[in-house]
Amino acid sequence: MEEYQIDPVRNKKELKEFIMLPWKIYKHDPFWVSPLIIDQKEMFSKEKHPFHKHSEVEPFICRKDGEPVGRVVAILNRNHNNFHNERTAFFGFYESYNDPEACGFLINHVKNWAKERGMERIRGPMNFSTNEECGLLIEGFNLSPVIMMTYNPKYYIDLFESNGLKKIKELFAWRIDKSLKFPDKWTRIVETLSHKEKIKIRSINMKDFKNELERINIIYNDAWSNNWGFVPMTDEEFNYLAKKLKQIVDPRLVFIAEVEDEPAGFSLALPDVNVALKKINGRLLPFGILKLMRELKKVKKIRVITLGVRQKFRFLGIDSVFYYKTITDGIKIGYEEAEMSWVLEDNVVMNRLLEKLGGQIYKKYAIYEKEI
Repeated sequence: MEEYQIDPVRNKKELKEFIMLPWKIYKHDPFWVSPLIIDQKEMFSKEKHPFHKHSEVEPFICRKDGEPVGRVVAILNRNHNNFHNERTAFFGFYESYNDPEACGFLINHVKNWAKERGMERIRGPMNFSTNEECGLLIEGFNLSPVIMMTYNPKYYIDLFESNGLKKIKELFAWRIDKSLKFPDKWTRIVETLSHKEKIKIRSINMKDFKNELERINIIYNDAWSNNWGFVPMTDEEFNYLAKKLKQIVDPRLVFIAEVEDEPAGFSLALPDVNVALKKINGRLLPFGILKLMRELKKVKKIRVITLGVRQKFRFLGIDSVFYYKTITDGIKIGYEEAEMSWVLEDNVVMNRLLEKLGGQIYKKYAIYEKEI
């Protein structure tokens, strides 16, 4: 008789076991992109990752007859619950073989963990929140994920749903390539705005990075505040993420809009470094860094990771300029395609806009929930 048990991760040896499990699960999957091991370790370091300062995180491993067959992280995001007035626990970093019993043990363990803390539901996958990787891939399994997007086997859908998790929200990934032709109306809007003295749209100034971050932070916590699942980032979280992205950002594709010198909007597109990460198997040493730098020069795809305008400056057409400049400047630089992700299924304005541009929904992700 097979015996399952759930063990909390308590030491470095167990954390390594937890982190390395996906390398076994995806051993023969050509589309999986291995994360950097050093980054994974940092995610679970209370000293290094600022999320731990306001929230509770506990990783678990599921073993069958002593061998790891699955993993999950239980998350109590206090900032989310305070902001939304909810009692929700989250789960993330889920991985397992196609084993319904193992999945059941993991999900039920998170549910019981959440119940002990007075929560009413569990929701996920979130790694750790909507400010980082989230969602279960439900369509588009024949392509590798782009930077900061998730990937999983198709059988995860059945595992989740057979264990009582229900889909509550879909997230879309749109694809646009260099064959795009902007409508004349769109071009006229961009030209009109570019001649308005009070509106300025420019690339980020990396030499003034600290002050630029302050401007972007003002925009972020206003522009996205009404979005489903939004959680304001603490200053530490914001600076932590900015420091990480600074290493890979192409400043020519980061735009800030100002109206009469007041921060109004922000757009960020990143080169898809996952193309390069596939080549180094999660390891920077001893030769991974050199290989990574070489492969980064071959990247021809970007991800438009975030694009927003503060509420009082909406309907000025700033978002149209962001799209126009990102795509046209990106083509000039040498990028050939872009993924716009993720976009909520019920974000009617943005989905219509991307459809008019000739974009195509080529991947879908889902957030699941289970009442306690």
